[in-house]
Amino acid sequence: MKFLLAAVNAKYIHSNLALYDLRAYCRDFKENIELAEYTINDTVDHILEDIFQREPDAVAFSCYIWNIVLIEQLADELCKVLPDTKLWLGGPEASYRAAELLGRHPCLSGIMIGEGERTFYQLLEHYVSGIRELSSVQNLACRGKDGIFYTQVGEMVALSEVPFPYKDMTDFRNRIVYYESSRGCPFSCSYCLSSVDKKLRFRELSMVKKELQFFLDQKVRQVKFVDRTFNVWKEHAVEIWRYLFEHDNGITNFHFEIAADLLEEDELLLLGRMRRGLVQLEIGVQSANSRTLKEIHRTMQLDKVRYVVDRLRGGRNIHLHLDLIAGLPYEDYNSFCQSFNTIYQMEPDQLQLGFLKVLPGTYMAEEAERYGMVFRSMPTYEVLYTRWISYKELLRLKGVEEMVEVYYNSAQFTSSVRKLLPYFKSPYDMYDGMAEYYRQEGLTNRKLNRLERYEILLAFAENYMTEREKGQFRECLCYDLYLRENWKSRIDFAQNTEKYKEERKTFYKVEARRHHYLPDYVECDGKQLARLTQLEYFCYNPLTGSEQEVFLLFDYRNRDPFSYAAAVTQIQKGELYAYIGI
Repeated sequence: MKFLLAAVNAKYIHSNLALYDLRAYCRDFKENIELAEYTINDTVDHILEDIFQREPDAVAFSCYIWNIVLIEQLADELCKVLPDTKLWLGGPEASYRAAELLGRHPCLSGIMIGEGERTFYQLLEHYVSGIRELSSVQNLACRGKDGIFYTQVGEMVALSEVPFPYKDMTDFRNRIVYYESSRGCPFSCSYCLSSVDKKLRFRELSMVKKELQFFLDQKVRQVKFVDRTFNVWKEHAVEIWRYLFEHDNGITNFHFEIAADLLEEDELLLLGRMRRGLVQLEIGVQSANSRTLKEIHRTMQLDKVRYVVDRLRGGRNIHLHLDLIAGLPYEDYNSFCQSFNTIYQMEPDQLQLGFLKVLPGTYMAEEAERYGMVFRSMPTYEVLYTRWISYKELLRLKGVEEMVEVYYNSAQFTSSVRKLLPYFKSPYDMYDGMAEYYRQEGLTNRKLNRLERYEILLAFAENYMTEREKGQFRECLCYDLYLRENWKSRIDFAQNTEKYKEERKTFYKVEARRHHYLPDYVECDGKQLARLTQLEYFCYNPLTGSEQEVFLLFDYRNRDPFSYAAAVTQIQKGELYAYIGI
């Protein structure tokens, strides 16, 4: 008996923790379990062929809003080529639509509802051992003689009973590793499925520390905690953060989703001592509208969030990711613009502008009619309009979302965007203006390379600037480009610095002997230094925002762990001339 657990992930870099947990929990049946991971970019034909070649006796798919449509197509085709194979679904997108899915797809044997470890174990006892009737397996929706029936609801598993799912990390190279130290959520946010499960459970800290040490020893690049609100139990969070601080390997990054307003002074002090890049924090603000927050049952002290973000940002060592959701109750267009500006002014490293998903099983779905909330009939159930915001206004926000992703979250235009912002009434107005420019120029949905993005931003910005200001802005664009790219070819919008060619050449000859500015390149001669780094003349210094002649040396061997920006050294013109003996 071979039972195939299959996942269809949103991206190749993702992995499906649920599959690995199920296999680990059901170690008594390890010879009967096989895993397969695909992505939504794989075709139905490719996945169908791969599963067929594996010849499973049963298949269970892990279902989410991003993959359910593809999985439904696969199920209908699999039953044709593998007519004797049992087909099961599990995961949040199947759990709350069990009757609908079973009714629409006669090929399905059943659906596992809720968390699956114990349910899957009992299902294997039915199929492999034959010691259990299907009707005695907990948390199932099945097809019986008299139609669909549901089995008894079982007790939730203690999180410490689930064995550590990772052993060989070879398959996770260049992929995000997911980890769980708690399940459930004590809050009642009406749009979130986690609010349905009120039983908050924690993994024993002794186990957590041992497992985190495994990741550290393996030098995993990133571990993403899937805990819904990691710091809801302070002692648990602090113990983990302290362990990571004391055992930091200088490589691994750990991602946590937290409630910022729960952090206390000792936690802020601890986080402030972390290595830059050791920890990144995701903070779901969702809205700055107090009426909206109350309606969606979200508890949050916005002033405390602002204070905490300011403290954490001041340490310059923790990547901060703040979230907003458009389409929430009582949030009209103007209110959302205010929420956007409020969060933007906190200066997060990333500002995620998302759109409400009205998920089956949530309180939001139950109240949708009262809110005049119309949303897509098919996954991802994204809101189309509400009593407060129109479809046209949400489309406008879509344009802003794209501009924020390209020009803010990418961290590729930091200096340029900062220089441009004062020309607009608010941050929102700037990104809205960018989006309108893209629409007018027919650039929306076009595939554009990085250099084209710089050129478009320049063309947009020049509509607001004097000739002198345009020159300064071009310097900012060049600076941003050189921060990320060791660009050796001529840039059309850059000033002509050919007259400093000999100064650069001489600088690298001297530096190859002295290694004053580039001590990490001792093995390089002058030509190699010139190839591996960049020395550029600027008549406007983007670092200080002042008109001054300066040479900026871009070191691409030493990069910022957040933005991937090169390390930069300022060398005043007189200082450089003295160094090279001119």
